[in-house]
Amino acid sequence: MTLPDPRCEADPRCEADRRTAAGRRRFLRSSLAGATALTAAAGLASCSPPGPLAVRGERQRARPTTPEAALGELEAGNRRWRTLHERHPDETRSVRQALLVGQHPFVVVLGCVDSRVPPELVFDQGLGDLLTVRSAGGVLDEAVLGSVTYGVVELGIPLVVVLGHQSCGAVAAAVHAEQEGTQLPGHMRYLGEQIRPAIDRRLQGQARIDAAVTANIRLVRSRLAAEPDLSSRMSAGTLAVVGARYELTSQRVHRIP
Repeated sequence: MTLPDPRCEADPRCEADRRTAAGRRRFLRSSLAGATALTAAAGLASCSPPGPLAVRGERQRARPTTPEAALGELEAGNRRWRTLHERHPDETRSVRQALLVGQHPFVVVLGCVDSRVPPELVFDQGLGDLLTVRSAGGVLDEAVLGSVTYGVVELGIPLVVVLGHQSCGAVAAAVHAEQEGTQLPGHMRYLGEQIRPAIDRRLQGQARIDAAVTANIRLVRSRLAAEPDLSSRMSAGTLAVVGARYELTSQRVHRIP
């Protein structure tokens, strides 16, 4: 602080000088404040989300490592889904960042393309939890087989679930074509050919379609279990391949023996 000069008290020129100096100080203070604000804003604008190394702990919950534990997690998730108590796990920013360095899903779900049966919602799971493979009617081909095998062999997943569902359009189309003695158009013909062995001709109408849905789940499950890369792990007890069915009316998933 500077004390005023008594000789300037009555001099108007001194008063003018004081006002000029005060104005300079105010200008400097406001300039410095503006520069500080601009620097902070620039820092925020250039700040990118923390990289994977900045994430503490990849997940907040343990990953199932056995077929039994994986099944238990799916059952709990479906219970939350059908009772409207979803937790929407593994969607946080830290999880998204952790997934940049790799994935560790605990189940392969082979399901239908039907928009009403998204596995992550039906089982109340999040990012990196399920390796989903979807085809109309859950039909197998080389790409589907390769995708399922990749999950088991390369990612060490302990559980494969073949998930069919009530009112499957692909199965219904195959049943109708078989009844009418016709072929499905174009590439859909392959779907009909693959589903046809699951059709019980002793049944009629909706009962035939419904039974074919369940039979098709068993058929696909049996074909997967016969794959050498999967069967060897099943024999060792490190992998289970199970069939399951989702009921649209109750939103419940139940095992198909």
